[in-house]
Amino acid sequence: MLLTAQTARVTGLDELLEDRAPDDEVAAMAQRIARRLAVRRRPRDVRAERGAGRLVSVPYRYRSDDIDLDRTIEVLAERPYPEDTDIVVRERMRAPRAVVLVVDVSGSMRGEKVRIAAATVAALSADLVHDTLGLVAFWSDAALLASVAKPVPPARLLDQLLRIPARGLTNVGFGLSVARAELARSTARRRTAVLLTDAVHNAGPDPRETARRFDELHVLCETDGEHDAPLARDIARLGHGRYAPIATHRDVAPTLNRLLVD
Repeated sequence: MLLTAQTARVTGLDELLEDRAPDDEVAAMAQRIARRLAVRRRPRDVRAERGAGRLVSVPYRYRSDDIDLDRTIEVLAERPYPEDTDIVVRERMRAPRAVVLVVDVSGSMRGEKVRIAAATVAALSADLVHDTLGLVAFWSDAALLASVAKPVPPARLLDQLLRIPARGLTNVGFGLSVARAELARSTARRRTAVLLTDAVHNAGPDPRETARRFDELHVLCETDGEHDAPLARDIARLGHGRYAPIATHRDVAPTLNRLLVD
């Protein structure tokens, strides 16, 4: 859906997306990066990540050595010829997470900006395979391209991003407000936003006030052209998240690994 900061008008995406397909060369490049990155990044096993979440008793899976003796004895009493997986151990289980990616599409989606967007969508899709991922694109207004309640394939997300026509102004605060409203719909205990922008804010109110309302807001600041690093740092700090400069698409995956670690 499309939302406007001035009138809060909501319309279908068909009114926003260009009828023509994106430039063949640009689209092919973006999809190539996305496929390569998705294959190279193996999804983390989020069923049990040590050092995060609450302790629960689970069958042994060659990770934890914290044996739950009481539960193990109960199991072994019924199985005279036990297997390794009959041992019960305690592991920390991470609760499912909802993440909304907020992408600045003001200006033209070409060159390194396309590569970075493709890498970010691919990396998050691979890393959050057991979680939910939403996508907000913004300029002076904003569009909800994917809801956390209804997953969209990464290839389709990229196609929609590339079909958004070039826009001029950048209203970071409104993009963040749309993302926050989308996260509020999720029942996940951990709700995170990742803002991808050059932070050259030139429309709407100061985005710092909106940033304060997030539980966890990380900022990937595109530094390959004009950018406002001080504002990007402020947004991350006030949003209880972290700031990271992104110069090329190759910076995206390792940066997200650091930002989203549990």
